Amino acid sequence: MNTLTIKCTFFLLAAIAFLSPVKNVTAQRTRASFNNNWKFKLDSLNDYSKPSANTRGWRTLNVPHDWSIEFPFDSASPTGNGGGALRGGLGWYVKNFTVPLASKNKIVSIDFDGVYMNSEVWINGHWLGLRPYGFSSFRYDLTPWLKYGTENNVIAVKVDNSKQPNSRWYSGSGIYRNVWLVTTDKIYIDHWGTFITTPVVNKNSATVHIAANIRHADDPQKNVIVTNIIYNAAGREVARKTSNSISLKDTVSGVAHDLTVTAPSLWSDTNPYLYKVVTQVMSDGKLIDAYTTPMGIRSFVFDVNKGFLLNGKPVKINGVCDHHDLGCLGAAINTRALERQLEILKGMGCNGIRTSHNPPAPELLDLCDKMGFIVMDEAFDMWKKQKNKYDYHLVWDEWHQRDLEDLILRDRNHPSVFMWSIGNEILEQWDSSGITIAKELAGIVKALDTTRPITSALNDPQPGNKIYQSGALDLVGFNYHHQNFADFQKNFPGQKFIGTETVSALETRGHYDLIPSDSLRRWPERWDKPFNEGNKDLTVSAYDNVSAPWGSTHEETWKEMKKYNFLSGQYIWTGFDYIGEPTPYPWPARSSYFGIIDLAGFPKDVYYMYQSEWTNKNVLHLLPHWNWKQGDTVDVWAYYNNADEVELYLNGKSVGIKKKTGDDLHVMWRLPFEPGTLKAISRKNGGTVLTKEVTTAGPAYKIELTADRKIIASGGDDVSFVTVKVLDKNGNLVPDAANLVQFEVTNGGSIAGVDNGNETSMESFKDNKRKAFNGLCLAVIKAGSKKGNIVLKATAPGLQTAQVNIISK
Repeated sequence: MNTLTIKCTFFLLAAIAFLSPVKNVTAQRTRASFNNNWKFKLDSLNDYSKPSANTRGWRTLNVPHDWSIEFPFDSASPTGNGGGALRGGLGWYVKNFTVPLASKNKIVSIDFDGVYMNSEVWINGHWLGLRPYGFSSFRYDLTPWLKYGTENNVIAVKVDNSKQPNSRWYSGSGIYRNVWLVTTDKIYIDHWGTFITTPVVNKNSATVHIAANIRHADDPQKNVIVTNIIYNAAGREVARKTSNSISLKDTVSGVAHDLTVTAPSLWSDTNPYLYKVVTQVMSDGKLIDAYTTPMGIRSFVFDVNKGFLLNGKPVKINGVCDHHDLGCLGAAINTRALERQLEILKGMGCNGIRTSHNPPAPELLDLCDKMGFIVMDEAFDMWKKQKNKYDYHLVWDEWHQRDLEDLILRDRNHPSVFMWSIGNEILEQWDSSGITIAKELAGIVKALDTTRPITSALNDPQPGNKIYQSGALDLVGFNYHHQNFADFQKNFPGQKFIGTETVSALETRGHYDLIPSDSLRRWPERWDKPFNEGNKDLTVSAYDNVSAPWGSTHEETWKEMKKYNFLSGQYIWTGFDYIGEPTPYPWPARSSYFGIIDLAGFPKDVYYMYQSEWTNKNVLHLLPHWNWKQGDTVDVWAYYNNADEVELYLNGKSVGIKKKTGDDLHVMWRLPFEPGTLKAISRKNGGTVLTKEVTTAGPAYKIELTADRKIIASGGDDVSFVTVKVLDKNGNLVPDAANLVQFEVTNGGSIAGVDNGNETSMESFKDNKRKAFNGLCLAVIKAGSKKGNIVLKATAPGLQTAQVNIISK
């Protein structure tokens, strides 16, 4: 049993700090983490919903939790390797807690940000409900069944992910997103109860429309005062409006205000400026609720000819699709891990995220708001027609309206969300039911939000497509078909374009097939062969010359995308590799090859092609490594920008100057290998811009550890990602190093996960060791409950050891 200490969140404390003086101000709304000290057990035979259920000997853990990531990879898993070859199952979570007497006359609710899947919840033996969709957020009112003071309460959650397959990619299993306990007065702003729009925006002023729903379980004739206050990023009040003597007559009452912000700072992908709105409810001279909503002021339009305009300026959406797993951390949400992914993508010049193919974790949208990403928020991967035996089609009729409504209500205040996708590669696009269902779904969206366009990701984007023919789409979503981009205006006159999913190129980070190549390691320059043909070691060359038959290489699609203004942008498949769907290979491949960045977060070479095209920073990237056999012929590529030419030297001797011509995105030299050093110099007007070298590495000699953050927060889920490099005596990365690295953590930290980016590795993500893959691996260090100096030590037989200190504050 534990005593629940209810604390106000940061946003509420900030909001209260800005309130005008009010007598007897108390924080009536609290939102407390409910993540700690759950009991967990996998058990498909017994019922643990009653408070008297025996949980002695169960594992104690904190959520978010993904039990599937803890399993070994298994060729017999019913998920298949499409689901990551990691088993599902049925699990129970049980938590004992107390509620203070002060909450007795209040409303106490529990919020689940996501449970995968088929969750059922009981409080003190009372069944609260079922939620089949593993990606939806939902709330239950606990008030009628709670006990207060020192009396014990028991909440039980049953999670059933046993029927497989139910997903085309790795889903994870369990309470894998955050849980919150929310306490309010009996009169309070409803769940997801505000809707903020900016109907008029220009550089001089912006009109902000704030609609708030007030729910009340008290005297229905009570009068309240409602005030909306807008604060800028510095915490200064910039607008305020109050409505007095609002009579609450129904269960939910609506209040709306129009406020004006002068000289607004506009939100954009390059300037993600955030305001916040605090909605106050007063009764009998007391503040009874204060609800904070982040806000970004921006205007945008998708134009038939000009593409995407943000605040009146043309912006190409250079986005990526990503699944929800976090590599070795699995599906369990971790804000820092998400932030790291977005930082790496921003470094490439990426400015867009598609939440493929499901409602995202709330933390992803919070980060996109703060970091400047243009989000396509997606609802479903299928409608009534199945893609997997046990997928969402089984509950479509009963649940699709509720799940879609909840997605819109939850996410519609995020300035980063610019469009809604009602489905991905939906099978109904080929029959008339696609017309009916698309119209219904668009109607559900428009009833809740008319400020954003609707799209659907069509993998058959042609005028006869039934979803397109429905007229429900504001944007025609193209999945692939880059060869038809140029004719879009001819084929879809008067329509607006978005590349909902593009490319599907494949690479193994750090692996290169030579031309000519050993027959056992040969891959065609362009993959047009059946899935069962390829490299015997299940690798794919990291030269950008391999793609799935339905897609293209990265360069092929980008060359088309950049040509035409009417192409508003794209979401590339994918930003990161992900667990599951290891196209093109069968077992023992268990992770995807599609990512621009591998599963461990290490960029593949094509990352630098995008960086050279999507950013203004100087880029010069040379590939491949320079460890080959005498007699090999090697293609050397260079990605560069902000320069006229690149000159390449081999062991001090120039092998030629190359310049990009036409629509070239890289330059290439074909050289006979000789050991030594490749040196590339990019020049602009005769002056050096950048110099890069690649040197033949000697035998593995030492380990190098580099932490992405050397100071992390104690007592929570903060993590540091430590890159592990295997180097030769001179500090060069050994490009084929596969040394087994052992990790030891002292002074209170722990290893949250290990990885190396290898799509075929059968090593556990939850271990204290990992083989390097092409010279690299990763250790994720989690802070403990205590402050101190965490020490990570890495050892490998025959190599010099290394350690890094991480301060837990």
